[in-house]
Amino acid sequence: MARRSKRNRNPYQRADPHSRKARKQGYVARSVFKLQEVDRRTRLLRQGQHVLDLGAAPGSWSAYAAERIGKHGRLVAIDLQPLKQALGEQCIVLQGDAYDEALLAPDSPVSTHAPYDVVLSDMAPNTTGDKGTDQTRSFDVFMRALTLATELLKPGGHFVGKIFMSGQFPEAREAVRLQFDKARVIRPEAVRDISYEVFLVGLARR
Repeated sequence: MARRSKRNRNPYQRADPHSRKARKQGYVARSVFKLQEVDRRTRLLRQGQHVLDLGAAPGSWSAYAAERIGKHGRLVAIDLQPLKQALGEQCIVLQGDAYDEALLAPDSPVSTHAPYDVVLSDMAPNTTGDKGTDQTRSFDVFMRALTLATELLKPGGHFVGKIFMSGQFPEAREAVRLQFDKARVIRPEAVRDISYEVFLVGLARR
């Protein structure tokens, strides 16, 4: 019997200790531990906040944020794909493009619950396998999320966005510094060793 080549295995599809721990705790994805660490290190989330989660599927970030803001908070989650995670009654789930103008109309749930205390973006581009192309696409996605965050955050609000490390990273970090009192770069322990993703955190919107 021929053995399957290890080179053909997708490491992102293999369960690891973080994946098993996430399932044990009731989360559908290991990515929850990335947000958990960012929250722990920056004191990002607290009771009663309004939170916007961009690129929310499969839903672990939204579930964790909803727990932190409690029943008196409000969370709006947006993704092109349906969420696989059950969320509390304080959550509104919208399936669609976060940049669709209809979703951002004055009478939409996104606008109705603005301004936000926190905007989260775990969005990533559709990857091609070409590192340079994927890095450029990640930069573009991050900058669009940052622009949206600065429009919807209240003064003093916070932003977390995923981005792939690249030559454009300093430009992204400077853009955060221009809009927030503090800019932090965090690579959570749960990020896989082979990944070049990090999180840029803007604290205290000016």
